[in-house]
Amino acid sequence: MSEEKNDNKLNIELSEEIADGIYSNLAIISHSNSEFVLDFIKVMPGMPKAKVKSRVLMTPEHAKRLVGALQDNIQKFEAVNGKIKDLEPTGIPMNFGGPTAEA
Repeated sequence: MSEEKNDNKLNIELSEEIADGIYSNLAIISHSNSEFVLDFIKVMPGMPKAKVKSRVLMTPEHAKRLVGALQDNIQKFEAVNGKIKDLEPTGIPMNFGGPTAEA
């Protein structure tokens, strides 16, 4: 039985560059009939332009698994830390409520 478990192991490597991560405060999700595209963006206060920092493409089946994994992790997080506050949808944040930059 232990040999079967060893056959199902997956060795995942994480490089130092990827381990640093990419901060994102905006995600745009689109899809076709065969894939989902998740674009992660960092919007800076007062800046009317932002670049996509990371793009992830996945099959619809993997997208659905991702949603399930996120829901499971959110439930576990809230069980320990309390309910995450739902924010009112406001569109794309351009200034985060602070002053805007001027040149």
